[in-house]
Amino acid sequence: MSSYAAREGFDNSITEGVIWKQLLQFFFPILFGTFFQQLYNTADAIIVGRFVGKEALAAVGGSTGTLINLLVNLFVGISAGATVTISQYYGARQFDQMRKAIHTSIALAVVAGLAITAVGIPLSPVALRLMGTPEDVMDHAFTYMWIYFAGIICSFLYNMGSGILRAIGDTKRPLYFLIIACFTNISLDLLLVVVLKMGVAGVALATVLAQAVSAVLVMLCLMRADPLYAVSLKEIRISPALAKSIVFIGLPAGFQSDMYTISNMIIQSSVNSFGTNTVAAWTAFGKIDSLYWMVLGALGVSVTTFVGQNFGARKYDRIRKCVGTCLKIALLCSVVISLMVCGLGRYMLPLFTTDADVLELGVQMLFWTVPFYFTYIGVEIYSGAIRGSGEALWTMVLSGCGICLLRTLWVFFVLPFRNQMSTVAASYPISWAITSTLFAIYYYKGGWLQRQIAKKGFDTEDA
Repeated sequence: MSSYAAREGFDNSITEGVIWKQLLQFFFPILFGTFFQQLYNTADAIIVGRFVGKEALAAVGGSTGTLINLLVNLFVGISAGATVTISQYYGARQFDQMRKAIHTSIALAVVAGLAITAVGIPLSPVALRLMGTPEDVMDHAFTYMWIYFAGIICSFLYNMGSGILRAIGDTKRPLYFLIIACFTNISLDLLLVVVLKMGVAGVALATVLAQAVSAVLVMLCLMRADPLYAVSLKEIRISPALAKSIVFIGLPAGFQSDMYTISNMIIQSSVNSFGTNTVAAWTAFGKIDSLYWMVLGALGVSVTTFVGQNFGARKYDRIRKCVGTCLKIALLCSVVISLMVCGLGRYMLPLFTTDADVLELGVQMLFWTVPFYFTYIGVEIYSGAIRGSGEALWTMVLSGCGICLLRTLWVFFVLPFRNQMSTVAASYPISWAITSTLFAIYYYKGGWLQRQIAKKGFDTEDA
């Protein structure tokens, strides 16, 4: 019996109460957090582009951004694995195991951060050259990556700490810490780049220091938290069994994110072949399009944590009700955003360009994809629910085949027969619809819940 098992009540438990209210209480802080993360990144680009130059702007995006995202995505996946594992123990009231999982998660963040620093700094020049980084950008890019990798442990600690807090139902404090880090980053950008003229080094240093602020805040929060989940420095160590569970759930999620990135890089290469106007229109449309992905991503994170706690509490019927409710919310959001963007898109695009040809192409892209947003909701909601039970491998396989592989095959085998931008754009709603269908079949017929219940040694009668 856990030494904490006698404690009654959960301030942040989502195993009781009105499902839709609890989902929305989770959803909005995560959504706002995603918005501030976007603001964080956009501020870097604006300040370095305006006050340093185009070479510096290329250095903090382009190949540099892609390489950093590929590595960070893997760890964000691992932190998602920690969220699932901890939320299950929290829902099951297995507090000793939960505390071991929390301290193992922090240890994994430290080890992963040190490993990426040790590998990332010496290999950065090699990777940048392999990706064809222009020579006039190379010095700036290496400076940025050297500083970023030197402080990447701060990013990992914040992501892991936020995952721990979300696992026990707290989505507000990670948002507050991210807002503080965002404005710290912007202030330091202005000081180090505009006032002190430190160039790319100033942008990188501002980013690392802002991440350090968020890491310190989240760690102090965890160290001073309720004894149920408070972090004690002397207890931080890796439990092999728990680390295996976290990585087994998290790495497929990280690989899934990287597969999306790689498939989008392939799509981008096809877009590039249509010329500058098309690339500019695709970029401008992407800024508007990102609104939808922020909303659906926040819902996906919410349903994963919700299912994790209720799976641990063995409330399987509540899991099914949660998924049904989340599908309805996602459908409503998809319809509202589609109508809004279709109605206002031609007035939003001029925020990014005034070129008439680019604007016309942007409007066409909008109508090729936005009305079909609803076809994606099954991918996000079903995969989030399945991952919340601890089943991660098949969510990666289904997403990888249904979206990433299909888009790649589309570019290589369909596009040559009709070499138009509308053909490239069509790959999105087609892959969304097919993958949503695959996930629906697996959710209802795949036996994933029964397998995870049996794996945990739970009673399967109520499933």
